[in-house]
Amino acid sequence: MNGTLEDKVRDAFAQGGVLSRAAEQFRERAGQTEMALAVARTIEEGGVLVVEAGTGVGKTFSYLVPALLSGERVLLSTATKTLQDQLFGRDLPRLVEALELPVRTALLKGRASYLCLHRLDLARHDASLPERGSLRTLAKIEQWSKATRTGDLAELPGLDERSPLIPLITSTRENCLGAQCPQFKPCHVNLARREALAADVVVINHHLFFADLAVRETGMAELLPTVNVVVFDEAHQLNETGVQFLGAQLGSGQALDFARDLLGAGLQHARGLVDWQQLVAGVERAARELRLAVGKQWPGTKLRWVGPAPEGIDPTLWQGSLDALQHAFEQAAEGLDTVSEISPDFVRLHERAQQLATRAARFALPCEVESVRWVDVGTQLRLVESPLDIAEAMRTRVLKIDQDNRNAYGEEEDSRAGPEDSGRAWVFTSATLGDEPTLRWFTEPCGLRDAEVLRVQSPFDYAAQAGLYVPRVFPKPNDVAHSVRVAQLAARGAAELGGRTLVLTTTLRALRTIGDEMKQQFERLEADVRPEVLVQGELPKRVLMDRFREGAEGGRTGCVLVASASFWEGFDAPGDALQLVVIDKLPFPPPNDPLVEARSQRLEAQGRSSFSDYSLPEAAVALKQGAGRLIRRETDSGVLAICDTRLVAMGYGRRLLAALPPMRRLESEADFEAAIAELKNSLSA
Repeated sequence: MNGTLEDKVRDAFAQGGVLSRAAEQFRERAGQTEMALAVARTIEEGGVLVVEAGTGVGKTFSYLVPALLSGERVLLSTATKTLQDQLFGRDLPRLVEALELPVRTALLKGRASYLCLHRLDLARHDASLPERGSLRTLAKIEQWSKATRTGDLAELPGLDERSPLIPLITSTRENCLGAQCPQFKPCHVNLARREALAADVVVINHHLFFADLAVRETGMAELLPTVNVVVFDEAHQLNETGVQFLGAQLGSGQALDFARDLLGAGLQHARGLVDWQQLVAGVERAARELRLAVGKQWPGTKLRWVGPAPEGIDPTLWQGSLDALQHAFEQAAEGLDTVSEISPDFVRLHERAQQLATRAARFALPCEVESVRWVDVGTQLRLVESPLDIAEAMRTRVLKIDQDNRNAYGEEEDSRAGPEDSGRAWVFTSATLGDEPTLRWFTEPCGLRDAEVLRVQSPFDYAAQAGLYVPRVFPKPNDVAHSVRVAQLAARGAAELGGRTLVLTTTLRALRTIGDEMKQQFERLEADVRPEVLVQGELPKRVLMDRFREGAEGGRTGCVLVASASFWEGFDAPGDALQLVVIDKLPFPPPNDPLVEARSQRLEAQGRSSFSDYSLPEAAVALKQGAGRLIRRETDSGVLAICDTRLVAMGYGRRLLAALPPMRRLESEADFEAAIAELKNSLSA
């Protein structure tokens, strides 16, 4: 192809162009081409482009095609490892082949995604393996380890992502031995990083990007300066992902993991040289006392921490516990220092002890400005300090605004950086980036106020394909009867449709109540027409999604999936598998969450409304994500039911309704039942 990049892109997206050969269902879409041309311009001119591309636009092709045709080195970051695998394993190969480009691609994940050969060897000799089932799983992993080239655990079928074995066979930044490891040469993490450095297109995820920004340890520090095109897909998750890594954390679980590794290495390599039992007991006792200092709290509670101690905790007791934990780590470091020459395990453990001691000391000092601090209470305790957003980090450490001679990590640009950084193209895209024209919900916390903004509407005919039902007479969201009524409404629709229903909840308590109630509702149905009720948490997420999609195949009765949190987005069940989505309540951010509270207080201090400028946009974006599960293709049809009367009774409901796709309104219960009946008839037609 000759001409400018825009010309090449326009030709590729034309009907009968190369993309027609890449995808059987491809057809020319004005919105898709518009986005692709905007990406092409940004690549040619440099700068920052933010694109909200509605469901069905085909945004993946819109950024991949210009990126590939540009001939530039490209970094693609997406929200999850599942989406990474889809990009790398399906979308990229298809386009590279269609465009006939000699492009080398690579997949790079965090180290927890790869088998650690050294720790696998340690696990073989670990007498404390959780159960007999773990021994069988370990045997499967050992067999697979001899054949795998990548060591990516996603390749291993049937491995539950919640398996207690995974931490024992993967490394962390804290326990990796680096160049001193006996398995350093065949290390899967190092192989993945070497392949990424040699590739033209590298696929990563947001967690990896921000982990590196925080600790400079994932290989990104070498990679990013050599890249001229950076694309963040599913960019709506950037801010929340970033703040997890740009603060500090210290958990009793970290302390206990360190104690376990300390005892194992000490008894294996230097038994009798140091009193390992005493050092380990000191760390375990300090971690236990820190947990006891918070007293009895509900698991999942987040304790605000504004002054010297979290709310409701005696400051003297708390500070004493923190000091004891710091002292236990320092004593462990002293013991390790005497044997550091015996084994590289001791060198790494010494570094870990020092880092943990430093972190404990940090939490004994006042919280940093523009940050918020809290304690997560569960089986273990987690101390968290987080920035309120990623704006400063993005502007100064990623985009390098006002730092012309610095690279993305704030250091002097090296000789591999190529053109001036001002020529680098940054593309941020998602189906949902806000509820108003400037996409301020996204651009403000991400430090992208000066970016070019483009909004591309979905090509779907929502008025014809979907109906929206908001019950007018329904228990209030805080009524104890609310969840039961949600379950009854969902069960009524699911019974007619033979399953094919997704219920999205805003709390785990509602999740359990609705799941139990729906199972009871279905007990009165004949076994052969009774939908299976799948509830998040009962099976691994991947198993739940696969079973739901497969449930309605071949005319069989399908499934109902009751889920929360991560299922509001990223869950894709096109076709007849999903025809009814029920949302229990408007997904406002929880006001008692310390991070939400701190962000709200900052807005109020600026003279702004925390409800209009934070809570409402957050709810609008989450609602759009949940509603987006229903219609995934031009041929899909279905009903969305939102069981929250505030949507039609409160003034702010108009803003939330405007954020939803333009579905036809079902004004009454009779309209809802008629729409369900129409869907049922279409299934049997």
